[in-house]
Amino acid sequence: MDVKELFDLTGKVAVVTGGAGGIGEVYAEALCDVGACVVIADVNIDAAQHTADTLEGKGFQAVAVHLDVTSADSAAQMASATTEAFGGIDILINNAAVMTNLPPYGLSNMPVPDWDRVLNVNLRGPLLCTQAVVESMTERGGGRIVNGLSAGGFMPGGIYGVSKYALHGLTCNLAAELGGRGINVNGIAPGLVDNESGYVSLPKDSPFREILGAQIPGKTSGPPADLIGTMLLLCSPAGEWINGQTISVDGGWIMRL
Repeated sequence: MDVKELFDLTGKVAVVTGGAGGIGEVYAEALCDVGACVVIADVNIDAAQHTADTLEGKGFQAVAVHLDVTSADSAAQMASATTEAFGGIDILINNAAVMTNLPPYGLSNMPVPDWDRVLNVNLRGPLLCTQAVVESMTERGGGRIVNGLSAGGFMPGGIYGVSKYALHGLTCNLAAELGGRGINVNGIAPGLVDNESGYVSLPKDSPFREILGAQIPGKTSGPPADLIGTMLLLCSPAGEWINGQTISVDGGWIMRL
């Protein structure tokens, strides 16, 4: 295979949940850049439409679809709309997550509704979206699912960390279950991301951010664009042999021996 073909996604169809902004928007454009048709699936349909229109204005193929990841019906409708628009589904990026406006409680005194709100988006959402696309991927001979994790899932990090560590477990189990169908399931665990969502959860001028940075042996933080290479690896022919893995992109912050 020609090296350029290793990352070529021409003719592939990708769904990016939470694709209207932030990391999801960056992923969506990168997928378009290497030839994929992209569905911007987001609970904010106006923002999703704006992102899709922007991509189309650059000459790419993109559509916006409303998606509430906590609803099985909504996930099924997303899959149907994607198939209607582009013929099927090859790639699912489970990017949508609750990262800001987290419950202001410790786990020992967290009200159950607050626990459910975070887990419903961060764990139930990727499961429901995966269930919605598996049939189409199987019919097309396989596919790629990439789950958005976090370095915070591999250290004590409250409800957000719990949800992301649970997503790591879901990733491994789905990889074992779906690998025989040619569907690879992997995760990306970013470290300190330099974007608005990251600064909301940990302000740019926070002393704690500096303390955390001092614990990282390599590059301490980076923009969402720094995640593109890993995402494309996991979605493209270059990553065909990678399954059931969570790849940390964090400068060596988390090292799992």
